[in-house]
Amino acid sequence: MAAKIFRPAKTAMQSGKAKTHLWVLEFDQEQPRRIDPILGYTSSGDMKQQLRLTFETLELAVAYAEREGIEYRVIQPKEANRQVVSYTDNFKFNRIQPWTH
Repeated sequence: MAAKIFRPAKTAMQSGKAKTHLWVLEFDQEQPRRIDPILGYTSSGDMKQQLRLTFETLELAVAYAEREGIEYRVIQPKEANRQVVSYTDNFKFNRIQPWTH
């Protein structure tokens, strides 16, 4: 029973950062998924795939995994490189690319 601990990224659908400060523990897939021959649904007998535990800090998530004997790996979040750009920079006299219409 292995799990991964990570901090989810911001959704692409919204500009806010809701729920990105929490750490999540998700279990890895233990059984392969199979297709139901009658209805065509994809299913699995592994119920731990449905669990998604959230923690306030990384230390709490790691402590929980160690206490419960869960093999885990930590995936550190990647910080986005943000450039501070102003609209007035488009009209600077000494800009790198010349301004054209």
